[in-house]
Amino acid sequence: MADPASKNKAAGGEDFALGLLDAAVAAMGGQRRDGQHEMVKQVVRSIETGDHLLVQAGTGTGKSLAYLIPLIAHALESDKPSLVATATLALQAQIVSRDLPRLLEAIAPLLPRPVKVALVKGRSNYVCRHKLDGGFPTEEPSDGQLFSLGEDTSVVHLPGTLTGPGTQLGREVVRLREWAEDTETGDRDELMPGVSDRAWRQVSVTSMECLGAQKCPLAETCFSELARARGAEADVIVTNHAMLAISAFEGLAVLPEYDVVVVDEAHELQDRVTGAVTGQLSVQMVQVAASSARKHTAISVEALATSAAALELALAGTPSGLLPQGLNEEQLVALDQLRDAARAALSDSKPEGNDPADGGRQIARSRLSLILELCERMLAAAEAHEVVWVSRQSTFNPQQGYQAPDESSPALLNVAPLSVAGKLREGLFADHTVVLTSATLAIGAAFEHTAGGLGLVGAGAPSWTGADVGSPFDYPKQGMLYVAKHLEKPGRGTSPEQLDELEALITAAGGGTLALFSSRRAAEDAAAAMRERLDMEILCQGESSMAALVKQFEAEPDTCLFGTMSLWQGVDVQGSSCRLVVIDRIPFPRPDDPLMTARTRAVAAAGGNGFMSISATHAAIRLAQGAGRLIRSTGDKGVVAVLDSRLATARYGGFLRAALPPFWSTTDRALVLDALGRLAKAE
Repeated sequence: MADPASKNKAAGGEDFALGLLDAAVAAMGGQRRDGQHEMVKQVVRSIETGDHLLVQAGTGTGKSLAYLIPLIAHALESDKPSLVATATLALQAQIVSRDLPRLLEAIAPLLPRPVKVALVKGRSNYVCRHKLDGGFPTEEPSDGQLFSLGEDTSVVHLPGTLTGPGTQLGREVVRLREWAEDTETGDRDELMPGVSDRAWRQVSVTSMECLGAQKCPLAETCFSELARARGAEADVIVTNHAMLAISAFEGLAVLPEYDVVVVDEAHELQDRVTGAVTGQLSVQMVQVAASSARKHTAISVEALATSAAALELALAGTPSGLLPQGLNEEQLVALDQLRDAARAALSDSKPEGNDPADGGRQIARSRLSLILELCERMLAAAEAHEVVWVSRQSTFNPQQGYQAPDESSPALLNVAPLSVAGKLREGLFADHTVVLTSATLAIGAAFEHTAGGLGLVGAGAPSWTGADVGSPFDYPKQGMLYVAKHLEKPGRGTSPEQLDELEALITAAGGGTLALFSSRRAAEDAAAAMRERLDMEILCQGESSMAALVKQFEAEPDTCLFGTMSLWQGVDVQGSSCRLVVIDRIPFPRPDDPLMTARTRAVAAAGGNGFMSISATHAAIRLAQGAGRLIRSTGDKGVVAVLDSRLATARYGGFLRAALPPFWSTTDRALVLDALGRLAKAE
């Protein structure tokens, strides 16, 4: 843990921070909020004592100001920058583009000097000048989607097409080249309008593909290196959860040294970290790596080809899902053979000492390195407490009611940590003071569920405190929670009875409905059904960009928006445009989720309740996030309707409800329809 002696002293501690908050609120025309003041105090105490802090701050608290001010005060006196890590690009952009500039302008007269702010992202979020200049080969059509090289790019690479100027992809690349001549940052998020992932792949490289500052002829003007240099000189750095994960798990210097970090959207941290360190290996990856090595390094790839064939045979017939006993003997032998082939290819493909920098060779070697790393992880999975499973391309299965693996498609071998707690304890919490905050961290008054998943509970765990600073909203008066207790337990897909209930609720509300579903197919089917039954605008996720859909939903009070998990957390619409939030079912993990299954079994094997510790906790936090879409300001009113009777009837229902805002609760359908009707008339 960070040394408390190095903490903020000269800046005046709590009194100074509260003075900055009052000045900022006054300058921005806001109002004093008790929860915001309490959160400032809690964050200051955490920084001063070195104890980690979990702080739940309900919607409307103004938590960004409440943690940014103590961070700024500390950074002014520290020789290391302070960090803010978010889960989503949207919040990252909001902090850098809106929250911090407004705050710094408001408190500038009270600060001893200007505060420097930097945004640090993964390398592939920036244009690569060397690639633009032809220093790397053109990407082969299917390469991009096969290799995830260990950093958060927020990009899903898709198969390429012809890139001539007459194609859509070609036109995007031309526009990217023109933009690259003018941009000062090379940051993808500054490109408006954006481009496809395929086009971006033509002008960017990952950290493993990069030649490095010592070899790249354009290192001095590299956008990524310049961003890292700004980060090294900054007082406050804004980054993302995945960069924290890479720093904690891999020990890579992807971030400047820091002593204090605030993790916003902290309910996402465990999943984001897990995602960042999950690896995937396929036969096609080996084939592409072999082709790339032969093309760019001229080495023999016969051993790689042979090992790819052996892996394909070893995986043939293995059903998708968790490998509870681990890899079988044939699979272990195939991976061992592939590991040796990849290691030999790496050795054979080393450049000579005086060879010039070669982008093609670097890409080929990065692919070989990734395959070697994945083989070593999978071979050591049992000893390292990692989980291995097989996955395949998914298709919609009408019998199961959701996307299911197509067992005829090629197998993918996956590996992920059974738990990220130990690594986070060692790589994040041991050497830094960490403040974790979100609107949904506690279930009831208990933070232990969240803390345990992050490594803060158990023998040898560091000290921490939990605090709930409340919300400025009067939830019992502003909102109702309606559980459709009369409906049957949800089955596969959306039932006719659920659709009837959805129709009745939307009709009573006169639109203004955000409907959240457990799957894309469920959202699409419900949207199609409501379009046939209702004479109002029904928007559905996937039919336009998320930003465009939310903008239209906000602008048209009688329009409805249907979608999935990304809307559960990504919609902040105030006023009458969102007066009804409908949730189709409790968001438990899918029963075939291999990692959740493995974690549930591990808890049970240790004598705990795997369902409550893993599935129910996962569902409670996400249910709270979905319900939190309703009340976004002190003037909002409305209903959260859950079309899953288990929330009222199951033994675990009380546990789930304890995570929700304290709405006025009912199962009376007639009462709710009447309330929605009155609300619609008032609007």
